Amino acid sequence: MTSARTPLELLSPARDLECGLAAINHGADAVYIGAPKFGARAAAGNPLKDIAELISHAHRYWARVYITLNTILYDSELKEASSLIHQLYDAGADALIIQDMGLLELDLPPILLFASTQTHNYDIEKIQFLERVGIQRVILARELSLKQVSEIRKATSLELEFFVHGALCVSFSGQCYFSQAAMGRSANRGECAQMCRLPYTLTDSRGNVLASNQHVLSLKDLNLSDYLAGLIDAGVTSFKIEGRLKEPSYVKNITAFYRAKLDAVIETREGLRPSSSGKTTFFFIPDPERTFNRGATDYFIRGRKHRLVSLQTPKSVGKLLGTVQSVGNGFFVLPTSSELHNGDGICFFGENDELMGSNINRVEESRIFPNSMEGIEPGAIVYRNYDHEFGQLLASDSAQRTVDIDLTFDETPDGFQLLAVDEDRNEATHRLVHPKEIARNPTAALETIRTQLSKLGETIFNAKSLTIVPKQVPFLPVGVLNQLRRDCIAALIVERTRNIPQQVKTIVPNNFPFPHKRLDYSANIVNEKAVAFYTRHGVEEIEKGLELQNDSSGKILMTTRHCLKFQFDLCRGDKGGAEELFLSDGRTSYKLDFDCEQCVMKIVAP
Repeated sequence: MTSARTPLELLSPARDLECGLAAINHGADAVYIGAPKFGARAAAGNPLKDIAELISHAHRYWARVYITLNTILYDSELKEASSLIHQLYDAGADALIIQDMGLLELDLPPILLFASTQTHNYDIEKIQFLERVGIQRVILARELSLKQVSEIRKATSLELEFFVHGALCVSFSGQCYFSQAAMGRSANRGECAQMCRLPYTLTDSRGNVLASNQHVLSLKDLNLSDYLAGLIDAGVTSFKIEGRLKEPSYVKNITAFYRAKLDAVIETREGLRPSSSGKTTFFFIPDPERTFNRGATDYFIRGRKHRLVSLQTPKSVGKLLGTVQSVGNGFFVLPTSSELHNGDGICFFGENDELMGSNINRVEESRIFPNSMEGIEPGAIVYRNYDHEFGQLLASDSAQRTVDIDLTFDETPDGFQLLAVDEDRNEATHRLVHPKEIARNPTAALETIRTQLSKLGETIFNAKSLTIVPKQVPFLPVGVLNQLRRDCIAALIVERTRNIPQQVKTIVPNNFPFPHKRLDYSANIVNEKAVAFYTRHGVEEIEKGLELQNDSSGKILMTTRHCLKFQFDLCRGDKGGAEELFLSDGRTSYKLDFDCEQCVMKIVAP
């Protein structure tokens, strides 16, 4: 029933049911959410009943719900995972996001499988392999450039999903073992300790300190809002917002921001459409700087750049306000174009580059009276990290999403009928047997018909048009008109539900060869089903995952395109350099290896 135009998907995160509903209501075409277990955010699991409720709400708009089941699984967990997958399929889930290829050896329902970014979808050979074994979509590595994405598009027919906003893992996803080695918490099992957000001291082999107690691995947040058109041209059809641990206010704000951005591109191009139904009206102006952010980077989308990290803090600093002009008794003067309010939170960097903050008690033009003046000096750069007024806006009914319908009111031989046709070309007709009586006051009767039949406020629909066919205006009581409308809309909901576009896919095992004959621990294989999968695809030597090993000494704990030689102007290009660098957290020193030909940095366990 939908047109042949290419569907583009805005994909939003859901920590829980509340966030998922907020995402759909603020324009998301799809939502991804954690199952009760086995998701890469262990703290963001959800009960099946909540997932079922979210699916029901999303499907009203023909939006989709994807379930993250993207940890690696032990043998003892496979039976439970299989049962859970069947329950999710029965609940109407549209796809599973997975990392563990052992799942493909199970008796799965015909549900779509997406390869999580945790499967390290970076090179063409690997992605082509995933397509041949039955994966429907790959979530591409965040480190890819537009050129690389375009090359992948030419080499595969898989759906391509790409992160466009939110927190960045400094390591290639699925290739980080820092948390496992240092804390016994596996990132590949949803328990990342976020070692990359800690402060480190960077030294060379001579003991020279290049950075002292700085957050040299803590990346700024991704913002590719200016690159949506380029990503479309490169072949991306799903645009993903990170944030399965974020608050509803963040989900609302960022979803609304990208909904507007993506719609603006769609409106200027033929052959594109949103992948779900409805239009969303926002009762606020979206602004990514007014909810959680660590500053913005476009990462590697246009190649390598400086200033990828926020050296001073891994925390959200919020929106830049301005520079303190002067200080007085209990206040400071801050010229700014932003309107500040009582209850706002502000932050700034103190004398020792320590992030400090306070709340605003009172604002008198450019005079700001905070809870505390500690650390506030002339020249301090001030940010707003909590916007009280914006938070209140987002806590209220901040958006409305409706599906347009065209209504036609007409006579039948024994009464009247109402026809409803929605924007997806679903239609329903309800007929009413009722005596015909010509209205004594046609103008008033006509207005009553229009008002009552268009009254759709408690539904997901908006009456785009209402055509009244009878030339002689009939008189119908308000209650009769309301019942006609309700019955017609109920029938349309049934029709929409029946016609939801659905895809199913049954995995048929094959022997298509994996690109490599040997797999080391970075393949994250921790169960016998995964061993069987890769063996069937021609792998001859398989090292068990690091989670099953007792010693990580000498192992590569992280592989990243963020290079500290480049960051600190020590890069010698692909010829490399003799400098040895070390990271220390005060207890442990980690050697850094540099593969300058591939332009990546590796952190090695002592």
